[in-house]
Amino acid sequence: MLLVLLLPVLGRARGPRSRTAVDRTPRPDTVLLKAADHRPGLPFDRNYWEIADSLRRSDSLRMAAEKRNSRLYDSIRSKTTRRAVPRLLYHMLFVNPVLDTTSNGLVQDESRLFERFAGRRITEVAIEQDPVFDRDGNWFERTGNKLHVPTRERVLRRDLLFRAGEEVDPELLVRNLQLLRSRSYVSDAEFILTPDPHDSTYVKVTLRTRDSWTITVDGALHGEGRTMVALSDANIFGSGNRLSVATNFSRNDFSYGGNVVSYDIPNLFGSFYKANFSAGRDFYNSELRLGVNKEFILPTDYELGVSYDNVKTKYYLVDRDTSELAKSRTFNVWAGRSKYIPSIRSSVYLTARYGFARFGRRPFTSKYYNPIFHDCDNVLVGAGFYREKFYTANMVYGFGIREFLATGYKAELVSGYSWREFGEDLYLGVSYKMGGFTRLGYLMGGFSLGSFIDMATGAWSQSAVDVDLRWFSPLFLWERSRIRQFLGLNYTQGWNRYGGSNEVVRFTRQNGLSLLREDRMGTNRMVLNTETVFFTPYQPLGFRIALFGFADFGLLGYDANIFRNNFFTTFGLGVRLRNERLVFSTIQLRLGIALGKGGLLDNRYFEASNGTRLEQYRYLPARPEIVRFQ
Repeated sequence: MLLVLLLPVLGRARGPRSRTAVDRTPRPDTVLLKAADHRPGLPFDRNYWEIADSLRRSDSLRMAAEKRNSRLYDSIRSKTTRRAVPRLLYHMLFVNPVLDTTSNGLVQDESRLFERFAGRRITEVAIEQDPVFDRDGNWFERTGNKLHVPTRERVLRRDLLFRAGEEVDPELLVRNLQLLRSRSYVSDAEFILTPDPHDSTYVKVTLRTRDSWTITVDGALHGEGRTMVALSDANIFGSGNRLSVATNFSRNDFSYGGNVVSYDIPNLFGSFYKANFSAGRDFYNSELRLGVNKEFILPTDYELGVSYDNVKTKYYLVDRDTSELAKSRTFNVWAGRSKYIPSIRSSVYLTARYGFARFGRRPFTSKYYNPIFHDCDNVLVGAGFYREKFYTANMVYGFGIREFLATGYKAELVSGYSWREFGEDLYLGVSYKMGGFTRLGYLMGGFSLGSFIDMATGAWSQSAVDVDLRWFSPLFLWERSRIRQFLGLNYTQGWNRYGGSNEVVRFTRQNGLSLLREDRMGTNRMVLNTETVFFTPYQPLGFRIALFGFADFGLLGYDANIFRNNFFTTFGLGVRLRNERLVFSTIQLRLGIALGKGGLLDNRYFEASNGTRLEQYRYLPARPEIVRFQ
């Protein structure tokens, strides 16, 4: 169970689009919009004004309900402070709510906010920091602020992509905000630009941030009685670095199983290099991992990285339904360079990687069996084009929190050579992915295709194709409720595959059926996931309620014709509860069943968690990889 104090913010929603003409005659219950509400370039149609107006009137009802709930909780607080035990329980369960920082559910281009300052010279960059909890909160919040070590100012400054003396670049500011908000020790960040009162060509930039509560306790129950308990701090001593210590023991006889210690540095000495280290053992598993790398951040940039892993662990061999120990050493070094081309508003890039894998202990292997455990050396080169831009929204994958969604595309060709234990092969691969906002919502689609070619015979082997489509609708407004529809389609097929582990596909958490327990195998898989989320306007006792229904459909088997393979489906209902005054603000409950051609399948039926799914599609290039078949 993960014990995390969340600082959520509630967003407003986006309504459906009407095909009728817009009546701009003021009505008694209408709040007229300002010209500043119009954001040119954002995905909206001619009825944008009417939709936003309806949302504002709906939000006025929501705010009235919030005021009633606030009076209720103020009354509860007043009554519980009279005695010690009720007062202690109140402080353990309740926190002060966080103010709404997402003004509405419309998709926003934050760079528009900075456009009027574009080209002005930056005179100063100031830092303002807010504590994790409200300064005037309850005893636990005040104690939490005292225990929490604030992020050091120099840690925030080293994440800035600009300096005093440079000109304001609106796109760069938005990219920098996304980078800052991606840090685990920052819950929110914003730039405030103030013109110089004496010279309009200069501007002061203030970065205002709020820290996250970063101390967490985690635990897990594994097979064979193995149990893990971990303590971590993602902002140790205010440095922005993450330290985690996991202790393993047997819940059968409480015997000691070893520790695993990890340390992660997200920005090494302000160079934007990431560094990570982990070492330790978990009963028969052991690991030593070292890595340093820098990713692409700007349109014109470079990447560079090196990693080394020495790992002994049990692998689940799905084809034999058993687990065996394997010990491996892997090493990778990679580099890349990108250059922005204004004429096509995209970047061209080139990447290269060398790596090897050596196995000291492994399951049975042969030339055509378990190739994932073959000793090998690989050289891969990738080249392509990409573009990426961020927009702001809410009530998408999070639940009322501010989210940052990337749009853009990436087209890449990969080629290389593999010296493997039982022969030499040429590798060829191609991939393309693009996504963005349309009048019908956010649409992302992409595919990857790759294959090895035997240099001795010319035969193609271990070929794989992966097609991925994702879509979610705008926020539709129905009465006072908001609705969003999600669809996801994944198709994976392999040809000329060998035998053994990783040479077959199965249903996974990412590309699978909700709540299904059974492991089914094949070389051809297609999965359709659907979910309808219904954000209700009701707030009983301050609980915000989102109802959702899901239905998943899957085809899996060995036939090249996907529709001749076995059919599986899961469907069910769920609810997400959110109360900004509770320590555990989001609770998700899901109930469903799984069916196949033979009837009811083994499934979990019921699942409870304290979070919701969070997906993020990116279009940045990375080190060249072989198309995965999993």
